[in-house]
Amino acid sequence: MSSRKNNISRREFILKAASAAVVAPLLISQAKNVSPPNKLRHICIGVGGMGWHDLNKFKSHPDVDIVAICDVDEKHLKRAAEALPNAKTYSDWRELFKNEANAFDAVNVSVPDHNHFAICFQAIQLGKHVYCQKPMCHDVAEIRVLTEAASKAGIVSQLGTQHASGLGDRTGVQWIKEGHIGKIKNVYLCSNRPGATEAYRYKGPRPSTNENPPATLNWDLWVGTAPMRPYSPAIYHPSKWRAWQDFGTGWSGDIGCHIFDAVWKGMGLTAPLSVQARVQESWQQSPERMGDTWPQSNHITWIFPGNELTASDTVQVEWFDGEFYPPEDVRALFSLSDYPAESAMLVGTEGALLIPHTKMAVLLPQAKFEKVMPPKLEERDHYHHFADACLGRTKTESHFEQSGPMAEAIILGTVALKEPGKLLEWNHKKMKFSNLKEANKHLSRPYRKGWEVGGFKA
Repeated sequence: MSSRKNNISRREFILKAASAAVVAPLLISQAKNVSPPNKLRHICIGVGGMGWHDLNKFKSHPDVDIVAICDVDEKHLKRAAEALPNAKTYSDWRELFKNEANAFDAVNVSVPDHNHFAICFQAIQLGKHVYCQKPMCHDVAEIRVLTEAASKAGIVSQLGTQHASGLGDRTGVQWIKEGHIGKIKNVYLCSNRPGATEAYRYKGPRPSTNENPPATLNWDLWVGTAPMRPYSPAIYHPSKWRAWQDFGTGWSGDIGCHIFDAVWKGMGLTAPLSVQARVQESWQQSPERMGDTWPQSNHITWIFPGNELTASDTVQVEWFDGEFYPPEDVRALFSLSDYPAESAMLVGTEGALLIPHTKMAVLLPQAKFEKVMPPKLEERDHYHHFADACLGRTKTESHFEQSGPMAEAIILGTVALKEPGKLLEWNHKKMKFSNLKEANKHLSRPYRKGWEVGGFKA
């Protein structure tokens, strides 16, 4: 089959799946009629790295019972099993779902981005509550389908933007809504974390050697829905997979949901009208790297529809990372020498609002707003909040209906990275770019044979 026919077929599926959400009526009934249990029976899929952190957060909730754990790496699984001696262990999440479908109520998915959709979608089909690490999914089409599937199934969901439950982000959301800085003119997001390039942004090229994976790692299960490739140590697993287009979503995909969250919620943003990206020249001049790894530096610009909080009928939101920084005059509103490496800055007609990542929001100029006190908010744990919601006690902070559209906008930014310098006009309803048809091929990907799920086929 020609590549052109493949692309048409995939786009046709995207539109059908997005409208139908691929959820059977029987499943919807099952999910909505489940009574909240007194104890949440939980499973953890992915227990290394961030998954280990997630496991321990759920383990600390007094009403959560972790009944099963799963990881493709025996070393990670062994450590988790020692911490949870009563939990059943699996290396293949598909076997876990098959064998334990009636034994658990909720799942957290803490694996590389490319396998998020397959696991979460199957969990929703089983009527299970889902906590999924950001950026929710690898592709725009996956996010759209998963968002609508979760809504129609009536399950509890939570995106892994744990700092969205923090006092700083929640204060920022409230201050935006209260209009302290007037009408918002522009928004500047950045993540210029020191050392990030070396640790997470592999420069390539792809290793040519074909080495056997360690006996403790099931490489086939790790690759999952992505195209198979030879294993190479210290390149993909456990930490550098984010740099590769087949597995991760780059720096903006990884951190973008954290930095964007308070802005999205506070401003009440909806789907963007357009997106455009600028990357560093060395990446754009290397066809091999452009086709395999993400750039080391990104500058992404979205144009969103305006609303009652904005100064005009559209509002521009920009993302900066790597060698790209917000303009000096914007940083100078706080401090050129001490500007937070990861933060959001909203510039309004009456002032500005800085929301440093993991820290308290700041109204600027500070002298003008010195009498504005932070709201009195209760402390909140993102993971415990999800568990409490599953038990019928509250509603989650970052449920998919709220955070799915934000994640979709962010991943549209990664699509723009593959078409640098081109303005991509977005038709949200039809889920396609209206002015550059060739860019639509980046909205989804074929799954590896044997890993098809939810209609995404090779």
